[in-house]
Amino acid sequence: MHSAAHGWTKLSFNLGVSKILLGKAGLVDVSKETKGVYKLTDQGKTVREAEVPRLVQDARLTRKSTSTAVASDEDLQPEPRWKLDLLETLQSIPPAAFERLAELLLRKAGFVKVEVTGKSSDGGIDGLGVLRVQELLSFHVYFQCKRYKGTVSSPEIRNFRGAISGRSDKGLFITTGSFTSEAKKEATRDGVPPIDLIDGDRLCELLKGLELGVKSRKVEEITTDLDWFSQL
Repeated sequence: MHSAAHGWTKLSFNLGVSKILLGKAGLVDVSKETKGVYKLTDQGKTVREAEVPRLVQDARLTRKSTSTAVASDEDLQPEPRWKLDLLETLQSIPPAAFERLAELLLRKAGFVKVEVTGKSSDGGIDGLGVLRVQELLSFHVYFQCKRYKGTVSSPEIRNFRGAISGRSDKGLFITTGSFTSEAKKEATRDGVPPIDLIDGDRLCELLKGLELGVKSRKVEEITTDLDWFSQL
């Protein structure tokens, strides 16, 4: 193990660091949309193997941004083992089970009257929830949940918005994958009902925070205050 606390083996950690360096050299796409995926850039597809060490070394020395959208080193750290295991589990459960999980998640997060429709012909709508604010206001929120390993693109966001148009002022799209930058822009485009997005990483954090299928253990650390005793 490289870091037992984060669930990183030496292999997974070194692969993550390699991706960071190749991203700085402009050979691998390291935008947030490619988290967990290795995707070559145009330069990466044509570069000769003998040139790679020099390009990586130059990137290390100059620390300059490349033409590729590069996230911060912190964002590019390998995912903790528990998140990888959780996402693998979520992607393997039946669609109906994932919809029930979405229902439980919304109820635990404060939604009331959450209903899973399960109608495949309803434009991608998987359910409806009501979010009440301090017993004064309530919002009807339609949601869609997809077990994706890849990315959700902007056409899928547009199709979902079209399905809820005239029914609700807000939508919620939940996925085990990630959203492209175009999908994120489409979700918040001016003049149309906004779509809130929950990607795989945020979904894991929500399940952990709400203790839905994820257990965490806090370790108590006890030390003796020698200074306190010396003043007796």
